[in-house]
Amino acid sequence: MEAATLLERPPWLESLLTTSFFTVCRTHRDAARSECNMFCLDCSTNVDDAFCFYCRSSRHKDHQVIQIRRSSYHDVVRVAEIQKVLDISGVQTYVINSARVLFLNERPQPKSGKGGSVVAHICEICGRNLLDPFRFCSLGCKLVEIKRNGNGSFSLEAKNESTLREGISSTRVEEDNELREGSKQDIYHSTPPPSSARRRKGIPHRAPFGS
Repeated sequence: MEAATLLERPPWLESLLTTSFFTVCRTHRDAARSECNMFCLDCSTNVDDAFCFYCRSSRHKDHQVIQIRRSSYHDVVRVAEIQKVLDISGVQTYVINSARVLFLNERPQPKSGKGGSVVAHICEICGRNLLDPFRFCSLGCKLVEIKRNGNGSFSLEAKNESTLREGISSTRVEEDNELREGSKQDIYHSTPPPSSARRRKGIPHRAPFGS
């Protein structure tokens, strides 16, 4: 059971989603970059998970660290960083300040304007409107779906295995199609039967003229 859980989600994920970021670091409160917007994937201690730029240099120098950013007072992470450690398929992404990001947790649904326009895509968990045909608005909503129904995974290994299986299946289909096409060629492009007309053997010689 534990092995299956690890395949679905890494042990640090829930800690990441429940950590409070952008507080002032108690150790470096007077420094210029004292806001705690870093998270270490190797130190999921659930105590002081968020830390600042200076703590990273001193305590997490050789660790896997991701930086959390903010958009409209909500925590986001760059896709370029998080996709190296999580399968983020199904989660809506956005472009903010020229960088593609996704939200850590669900956000309140904005009030709809008058007229109530039809929404094509919504989050399967919280019902938030989505821009594109994704299933979830955030990592948190995808986690809820995995814990509730076991539908999906954050594991890159599971994603790679699935991609590999799809590749093998696709290759087999292509090979089968080639075999079928080859058999059709054998049937419809076989060597034509010899002509029924008789061929003359040798070179004909004229009879000599009489003297």
